[in-house]
Amino acid sequence: MRILVTGANGQLGRHIRRCSEHSSHDYFYTDVEELDITDRLAVRDFILTNQIDTVVNCAAYVNVDKAESEEDVADRLNNQAVDCLANMMAEVGGLLVHFSTDYVFGGNGNNTPCTEDEPVNPTGAYGRTKLSGEQAISKSGCRYLIFRTSWLYSEYGKNFCKTMLALTETKPTLSVVFDQVGTPTYAGDLAQAVCTILEKGLDAGHEGLYHYSNEGVCSWFDFTKEIARQSGHKACDIQPCHSSEYPSPVVRPSYSVLDKSKFKHTFGLTVPYWTDSLSVCLAGLGVTVNK
Repeated sequence: MRILVTGANGQLGRHIRRCSEHSSHDYFYTDVEELDITDRLAVRDFILTNQIDTVVNCAAYVNVDKAESEEDVADRLNNQAVDCLANMMAEVGGLLVHFSTDYVFGGNGNNTPCTEDEPVNPTGAYGRTKLSGEQAISKSGCRYLIFRTSWLYSEYGKNFCKTMLALTETKPTLSVVFDQVGTPTYAGDLAQAVCTILEKGLDAGHEGLYHYSNEGVCSWFDFTKEIARQSGHKACDIQPCHSSEYPSPVVRPSYSVLDKSKFKHTFGLTVPYWTDSLSVCLAGLGVTVNK
């Protein structure tokens, strides 16, 4: 296969690079500097010139709060660009691998893990634009894998794990939301799963929509406590607080745990537990981890 990875300088893209270093396939890595995926002519030229038959789209607009005032910008990357990639894969008979979000469930008031056929009900612009991207892929007629994920973090870029690692080291006290529950997902695990599937080859009938996060459930407060515990940051007094104490322009999902049964049954891959993956990430950041 000849595989194009877009958004290759982001959290997930950087891990896709690492996982595919010794692949038997030909990988092409681009970010906006090399290929603007909102430019349909540029995308078409790149895919045809390089005979791309698979796209792994790691590019996305992910600023949840800012999307409320920039929905048109978010839509260009999360929906219109995705529509372009999907239609190009349909034209060449290729495969699109795309990543979506638990935010498509924001308004459901769930209290059990969300399955792929759960009714969607995003509460904000970010969730709406990501859902529109999913729908564009489905309408295109291309072969696709969509992975909805949640609470993504890694050694790269700006993310909750790195922010809390710094704050729990430097702040005497910290208040963290406890009434939003989900599952942290280490980008390295998601990337490894995708690369393993591509390396083995996608079996007929396995295209479609899947949920992928690490195993387990926690709140943002629990996540922070575990970051501090594993990092040995004992001096910081971490206290739970309500989300209402941190007003936001968008309502975030209060419970967005993803059911991964379909993924595990279809691909036969083990999904790591979230605290184990956190240890891997912290070690990658140079932290001496307390088990």
